[in-house]
Amino acid sequence: MITEWDDAYANAAHIEGGEDYPARWAGAAAAFRLAFAAKGRAELDLAYGEGARERLDLFRPPGGQRGVAIFAHGGYWLEFDKSYWSHLAKGALARGWAVCIPSYPLAPKARVSTITRQFAGAVAFAADRIEGQVRLAGHSAGGHLVTRMACAQTPLPKLVQRRIARVLSISGLHDLRPLLRTRMNAMLRLDEGEATRESAALSRPMARCSLVSWVGADERPEFIRQNALIANIWHGLGAETRCEISPGRHHFDVVDDLADPASRLVEAWLDGD
Repeated sequence: MITEWDDAYANAAHIEGGEDYPARWAGAAAAFRLAFAAKGRAELDLAYGEGARERLDLFRPPGGQRGVAIFAHGGYWLEFDKSYWSHLAKGALARGWAVCIPSYPLAPKARVSTITRQFAGAVAFAADRIEGQVRLAGHSAGGHLVTRMACAQTPLPKLVQRRIARVLSISGLHDLRPLLRTRMNAMLRLDEGEATRESAALSRPMARCSLVSWVGADERPEFIRQNALIANIWHGLGAETRCEISPGRHHFDVVDDLADPASRLVEAWLDGD
């Protein structure tokens, strides 16, 4: 039985050198953006809304594109922005997909329900610019955002809903109610009602939903539990689901394989109809 809920959702404290990862991500992402901008295939800081953080980066592959792959970053809705994750576009770009990486408003200025609606605006904006299928992937809190897009009560426009072919939740948070017991909720300001409404695992999936939930074997037990939870519940509600546990991966390196076009993670996201 869990009694220390802050520890149950703590990641950096349980990863050797965990405090070094953000600087590493930011450096790799900046180098990638510089190289891709030099090729004329990067559109940076596109405004999808009026807020200062409602900005996204769009990267295009050479030649035509199969559709748009959209990545939602993590950070417990409290940290980070698009500038840390650009290099993760490599895998999808090499497979012929345009890649969109948005920033979104953060708590405590924005509630989680507001962040959900704003992220939907980024998805709709990117889908309007790029024809073809829409594939969504998100890490941690980003896993929450992309599965919320695939709920029956999604904030996405119907035309965009019909184009979503696959959702990949990586170490996602799908039942937000346990976070009510954590200190971070002083910033998130979740109450029981909002936590319930914003939990994909407590919602029905949209029709014809295809979900892959993915987690590292070395992650905190709560993330492994939440990963299985969404796959099990949505399978029982008629969605096509697949649950994967990646050996030797923890919460901070489980997303690294998005940069490798031959990885099983990228295959799970982009292969198939």
